[in-house]
Amino acid sequence: MATYHIETYGCTSNQGESRRIERSLRDGGHRPVDGPEEADVAILNTCTVVEKTERNMLRRAEELDDTAADLIVTGCMALAQGDEFESADVDAQVLHWDDVPTAVRNGECPTTTGGTEPILDGEVGILPIARGCMSNCSYCITKFATGRIDSPPVADNVEKARALIHAGASEVRVTGQDTGVYGWDEGERKLPELLDRICDVDGQFRVRVGMANPGGVHGIREELADVFARNEELYNFIHLPVQSGSNDVLEEMRRQHRVEKFLEIVETFDDRLDHWTLSTDFVVGFPTETDHDHEQSMALLREVRPEKVNVTRFSKRPGTDAAEMKGLGGTIKKERSKEMSAEKREIVEAAHEAMVGERFDVLAVEDGTADSIKCRDPAYRQVIVQNASDHGVELGDFLEVEITGQNTMYAFGEPV
Repeated sequence: MATYHIETYGCTSNQGESRRIERSLRDGGHRPVDGPEEADVAILNTCTVVEKTERNMLRRAEELDDTAADLIVTGCMALAQGDEFESADVDAQVLHWDDVPTAVRNGECPTTTGGTEPILDGEVGILPIARGCMSNCSYCITKFATGRIDSPPVADNVEKARALIHAGASEVRVTGQDTGVYGWDEGERKLPELLDRICDVDGQFRVRVGMANPGGVHGIREELADVFARNEELYNFIHLPVQSGSNDVLEEMRRQHRVEKFLEIVETFDDRLDHWTLSTDFVVGFPTETDHDHEQSMALLREVRPEKVNVTRFSKRPGTDAAEMKGLGGTIKKERSKEMSAEKREIVEAAHEAMVGERFDVLAVEDGTADSIKCRDPAYRQVIVQNASDHGVELGDFLEVEITGQNTMYAFGEPV
């Protein structure tokens, strides 16, 4: 778990986004500290209302860059003028609000709730299907809190999903420290069965599968891809954190997969699905990562071109084996992070640009800023519908949109 410091500027909407980020971070076991000097990561939630505000945001970002071990910039200026921070030579990850909690994780497993009870948050139902994982990663402190996988029966999770849907959830998020190993504690691979049965629940809804490590998915990749192909309720989206393109680094990390297995999973989903979104994570600057290892990660990123990428600089977690390793210098980690983040932005922007002019069926799931609504297309890509009330679009609506533009972080859609 990481320590964090968050600063928020601007309107009440920005304040609300920061509260949502903090809630997610605290649920994940991260804890706040008094100032950026003490934090593993500083988070700057920006405003861009006038030119003077922009200058103030850049100045504060520069100060935090000099002070904090790692910096994330989010908020309105980050989304509208993210290039300004790079032009000012601010070394930061520029992220959408939704992506901040994942980026703070340092490659560790998520801890979305204190247990396995479902939560209904507006249109979104959060369904933790198990607690714990089967991994023993050398850098991860989460396992000390969650322990080994403990999987409730499939029938229990299906009933929880049914209750969420009947209570009004139009999107069910299947979560866990590692969803791919659900059932392993009982000697079975139960995720495909669980997803099939959730999709059989009466109602109109969509299901998003949360993070699944490649080591757990590889053995069920064909069965799992077939489940996605036959169930339109499932978003064609999977989060497979590869963490490195170097097998040497993966071995030092004690990850349960190698690059070849990750690529075999990607190939299987490519074969089964016409379009799907690959989300993955990279940790840059692991203590044993050489220049060649980093180039292998860059090469893998360019090869698979995931539409969603979380880039995290390695930071030591107390009590982990990796904390005892001699670390790389901060400058090296910053340079590698900057290079990978720039490549990531080009890939993500190209993916969104390719959507322009196309039509997609989307689900309206969350309120956005002003009079906008955040929607998701069948591959879980975020589409913003502006002036939603003028179009009569409300949360929970399924509608068809034409993509009219994009700003790297997401696409803009016009109802048709």
